Amino acid sequence: MSDGRLRALAERCGRTCRRLREAIARTGRIARWEVRRSAGTVDRKTVIALVVMLLAVGTAGFSAADDGLGLEREIYVVGVDEGSRYYDVAADSEQFRPVPLADVIVEHDGATNGDDIVVRGDATVDVVVTRDGRIGHVGENGAAAYDEFRTAIETYNANLMADEEDHAAAYPVHVTLEYRDRDRPRSPASGADDGDESGEGTGAVDGSSETGDGESAADDTGGDEPLQVPAIGGGGSASSTGTPGSIAPPFPFTSLVLAFLFVVPMNFVIQAYGSTIMDERIKRRGELLLVSPASRSEIVAGKTLPYLLGLAGVVVAIALAIDGGPVAVAAALPIALLFLAAAFVGAMFARSFKELTFVTVTISVVLTTYTFVPAIFTDVTSIALISPLTLVVMDLQNESVRLGEYLFSTGPFYLSAAVCFLLGIGVYREEDMFAQKPIPAKILDAIANRVRGPWSIPLLSILFLPFVFASQLLSVALLFAVPQSVAIPVVVLVAASVEEIAKSIHVYAGVTRSRFDATLRTAVVVGALSGSGFFVGEKLTHVVQFVGLPDLAVGTAAFGPAVSSEPLILGAVFFAPLALHVGTAVCSAVGASRGRAGYALGLLTAVLVHVAYNLGVFVLVA
Repeated sequence: MSDGRLRALAERCGRTCRRLREAIARTGRIARWEVRRSAGTVDRKTVIALVVMLLAVGTAGFSAADDGLGLEREIYVVGVDEGSRYYDVAADSEQFRPVPLADVIVEHDGATNGDDIVVRGDATVDVVVTRDGRIGHVGENGAAAYDEFRTAIETYNANLMADEEDHAAAYPVHVTLEYRDRDRPRSPASGADDGDESGEGTGAVDGSSETGDGESAADDTGGDEPLQVPAIGGGGSASSTGTPGSIAPPFPFTSLVLAFLFVVPMNFVIQAYGSTIMDERIKRRGELLLVSPASRSEIVAGKTLPYLLGLAGVVVAIALAIDGGPVAVAAALPIALLFLAAAFVGAMFARSFKELTFVTVTISVVLTTYTFVPAIFTDVTSIALISPLTLVVMDLQNESVRLGEYLFSTGPFYLSAAVCFLLGIGVYREEDMFAQKPIPAKILDAIANRVRGPWSIPLLSILFLPFVFASQLLSVALLFAVPQSVAIPVVVLVAASVEEIAKSIHVYAGVTRSRFDATLRTAVVVGALSGSGFFVGEKLTHVVQFVGLPDLAVGTAAFGPAVSSEPLILGAVFFAPLALHVGTAVCSAVGASRGRAGYALGLLTAVLVHVAYNLGVFVLVA
């Protein structure tokens, strides 16, 4: 390369770096101005709301933690002598406070229902352990206290046997469970051992029932062997082995509550973020920024940066408080980003603060449902990986997270947030910001502003794929436990409808905003381009094959069958959707060229064809 070309390249790089530095400086100034302006508008109601939020998050976090808040400490009183074998049970349990049996008069030692137990003086007891080992209860809270005391006995026995060196004596019975997908035939569980239920040498206390019958500790207690839950990426089938007392439904309640703490502050922050955008539109303060040297992207980035950094700080603080690691932080940040992006678009589309309230509440409900519901199945099936909160739960349970799992969970969030900001920036201009247009018209404007000719159509089809992917994942999660006779048709209909809207909405926006000629030839061309672009982008969603979703019936209905190794079947499954997407996209585009009613008719026809195709594939291949 000659010296002249090197100098030209160096000058070009220098100009690029200078422009980048200037853009960063302008973005930083806007961010600082946003912080000062927002701090000056904080009123008493806002402060109270923040305090309530912090109290709610703190209370939920401490309550879900191991130590908790001690809200149930010594809420029951048990009358028991220190010489009784049940005294240590009451003393070790936080829920009970033991009092001497001398404060309680028992007229008949054989009574256990409380009818013949008389309280002496000011003593108040809920449970009474007689000198011969019988257990009775007294008063309105007696029945509940009795049940809790039985649970305390089981816990005490479990702790004794956990410390026993001879595990064969402590745990004579072991049970093996094998988890199976609902869609697969069950096979009998194997490996169950028969054993004697007596545990000699354990020193365990037998919990007596109201009739005085004793129970074997082996029936109620669990050992120290951990319950192995199914692998997240394995389609939901695995085995677990443990004592009878350790067998319980795999539900990570504590981890879920702690993970949900990341989402709670986001619902409050988007209210403030959306309000500041709406305030600039209503009071026309945004005009000053629009005439400044800063670009629209720099303005939006500067106004968003303080809220994003604030949420990042909250996420890190919560992670430190609940012993979460970097994975928990990395999983929560894309959720925060999508919350902000959706709030930004909502604030740009809404016409008033009342309308903005409805939009932000809808955003909170939808995104909270999307993140929380799938995470319930963390220990059950790969369906849980739909939500980034699953990664938080896995991190809190000290489980490793693979890169593919992280990308699968967070990818739709990152991409959807980018598209939301892109559409919002498209209407961040004077003719849209201060115009009182209905929300559907604003949406069409935002999409049409990104139409730059026919070749932008396939790119927009690809950009809308994150919303399609997220909608299908949410439908699979919500209908996972519904009978297949209902779930599969609904999932097929939802998948077809969302895909056809994503392939045609930008074509309709381009026609209505005169970006294209409303001719049959143009409609066929842009429809074919849209379908082809969607087909290319859809192949990227085959990442679901690596987490086992097509192994589920509802997953197959939404995303198609698993990839086959047969060349003929592979080719048919791979290229048949191309003809489908091009054909249905052309149908919708032709309808769009005929106006609103024509677009509705063309879209309906495309959806019906798509539904018929999906059902045929599901029946013939799946």
